[in-house]
Amino acid sequence: MNRTLKALPFTQVTIEDQFWAPRLRANRENTLTACLDQCDSTGRISNFAKAGGQADGEFEGIYYNDSDVYKVLEGVAYALMSQSNAELERRADDIIDQIAAAQEEDGYLLCYFTLQAPDKKWTDMAYHEMYCGGHLMEAAVAYKKATGKGALLAVACKLADHYDEIFGPGKRHWVPGHEEIELALIKLYEETKEDRYRDLAFWLLEERGHGNGSGEIWDREGWGPAYCQDDKPIREMTNVSGHAVRAMYLYTAVADAAAITSDQGYIDALDRLWESVVLRNMYVTGGIGPSKDNEGFTLDYDLPNETAYCETCASVGMVYWNHRMNLLHRDAKYADVVETALYNGALAGVSLSGDRFFYVNPLASKGAHHRVEWFGTSCCPTQIARFVPSIGNYVYATGDQTIYINLYVAGTGTMKLEDGVVTLTQKTNYPWDGNVQITVDATEMCSFELGLRIPGWCESAAFHVNDVPTRPAKLNKGYATLVREWKTGDTVTLQLDMSVQREHALPLVKANQGRVALRRGPLVYCVEQADNELNMEQWIVSSSTAFFTEHRADVLEGVTLIHCEDAASGKQFAAIPYYAWDNREPGPMAVWLREEK
Repeated sequence: MNRTLKALPFTQVTIEDQFWAPRLRANRENTLTACLDQCDSTGRISNFAKAGGQADGEFEGIYYNDSDVYKVLEGVAYALMSQSNAELERRADDIIDQIAAAQEEDGYLLCYFTLQAPDKKWTDMAYHEMYCGGHLMEAAVAYKKATGKGALLAVACKLADHYDEIFGPGKRHWVPGHEEIELALIKLYEETKEDRYRDLAFWLLEERGHGNGSGEIWDREGWGPAYCQDDKPIREMTNVSGHAVRAMYLYTAVADAAAITSDQGYIDALDRLWESVVLRNMYVTGGIGPSKDNEGFTLDYDLPNETAYCETCASVGMVYWNHRMNLLHRDAKYADVVETALYNGALAGVSLSGDRFFYVNPLASKGAHHRVEWFGTSCCPTQIARFVPSIGNYVYATGDQTIYINLYVAGTGTMKLEDGVVTLTQKTNYPWDGNVQITVDATEMCSFELGLRIPGWCESAAFHVNDVPTRPAKLNKGYATLVREWKTGDTVTLQLDMSVQREHALPLVKANQGRVALRRGPLVYCVEQADNELNMEQWIVSSSTAFFTEHRADVLEGVTLIHCEDAASGKQFAAIPYYAWDNREPGPMAVWLREEK
């Protein structure tokens, strides 16, 4: 691929981090099991057995329910890559057998249409046929890498061959109403080296914006082609529109395609769309999509707090897309968004226990919004199930004999450079403090550049190499670069300032006029009633408010609190990281606080 950077796969990253290790354990022990159990009890899994003639009964649930099973299988695969689990693997193998049985002779696979509406196949582009197929392909590639077993990959290839038989140049037009297949086909191409899968992905991207879309979405008043990003050809897109998750999956696929083709029209469109999303339509948490009506975007700077939709899947999509943008451009501003969406918008979507979830992530609540065990449409729990175990993907990247550290996570990353194999070991208590120690282990002395991301929120940073104060060779696009002949035992110490910061929205964001948010490092904070005697109307930040921090191991599995004290009145209240809210007794919450100047 023609990316500027190459990501280090999480299979070459170990995480030994006091922050992330408990979340990986909760995912492995609770999230994956909870999602498998729910897929079982709601008929999502048995639908495959019924479609394959292994069981009797009618289709249960919503037409796109197959996708939840695929996403959990992908999460199981990622978990197995990090730690073997015979029971999880056994359950996955049983499900894969049922999936294989459900596939029709010509390769078609979607339980709803097989069982309930066989005469309606490929009649409405809104009906998620390729969306579900895309999630199958992602799961299949992951499971093959995790276990070496190819049964699911064979199903995925047979399904992709079915798509390619029907659709493409000189065949039928098709515009998937919910994007996902495009990025999945590129993954399948990368795994199999089958050019037809890549070419079909490119063709599907080119189908958009030419009047080829038709179906329920296109006919619905207030939605139309813009809802599923079909109102303009990709190279003409300037502003984000429509459903937030669909947009993120599309932009991710376009970035993947641009990395293969170096299509400047695609790259220019992505750059315009990035400014539209991040500068005019993104919440401080990295969440996107303010509207429940379309699960997506409305007008620029329309960012209400209590009614914010901010679907968990969309925040995860922001990580996927911005990660690709950084690989294309080598600019830490994209990694900044990855970090913000990861630690705030996405992580808020799952409870500390790993078995209760948010679909919607508002930035204010009067106390009625809570995590639940499952949803009728449960894309968000299963999205989290596959996302959390893969976070190691976003830590390191390499390019031009340079190793880039994008996220500060305790553990190791091992990468092969021209001069040899290098392992970096990070020791840090991030995100609770900004001190990071990086130790080099090289097969032999080798010369490479070490690029350290200096987060956009950081006001000052200090560097030491082997305890000697050091100035970076250069600071370019958010990366401070250290250049030397490295040998085993060399140590770099990075100290990032993590003072409490007051965040203000642009004046055009009417919902936040006269309000302030608190950030410390990568974490956005909120005030929750559980920590405070003062009520919601008294959570006020003034010019005389002082902040001091306290790490509490006994609060929310260990968090750093921000204590806010008004010097004039003596009133105090405490703030917690946004990702951790609604893990205790119910009560009001607010990210944006009243500000008195």
